[in-house]
Amino acid sequence: MGSVSERRTISVRSPAAMRRLGQRLGGLLQPGDFVGLVGDLGTGKTVLTRGIAEGAQVPMDQVASPTFAIVYPYQGRLLIHHADLYRVSDEDELVATGYFDLLKLPAATVVEWVDRVPAAIPDEHLLLTLERTGERTRRIRLEPKGQRHEQLCAALLEAPLK
Repeated sequence: MGSVSERRTISVRSPAAMRRLGQRLGGLLQPGDFVGLVGDLGTGKTVLTRGIAEGAQVPMDQVASPTFAIVYPYQGRLLIHHADLYRVSDEDELVATGYFDLLKLPAATVVEWVDRVPAAIPDEHLLLTLERTGERTRRIRLEPKGQRHEQLCAALLEAPLK
């Protein structure tokens, strides 16, 4: 089992490489995909999310941090709901935002700080855990659940980042 875990990691050497990883993921996203991001402050969740938006052809002037709005929609080649749960204290508060209704829409969903409200994670998902390994380097652990998210994971691991 340990070797599978090792195979499902990506090392990123810079913020630019983190953004390129996001662009690759954004290019692969389809409606119904769910990507949850886990990691301490400063590990690159927002950089990755901006790359995802770019890869999904979202105009960069649409991309903002939804820390205060909780959920922010981006329209590119598909609709992406970007949520940030940093300031959400529990599931009841998340329900009040209408978050769970958004998961039923034909859109991809990217959620930062998803580990703060575990009920926010649908049954099928791709979790990315970002870990600081140096000042600019990060290790990203991919944890897919469900066939579609296994495919996303495989596609991300297919080609090395430059």
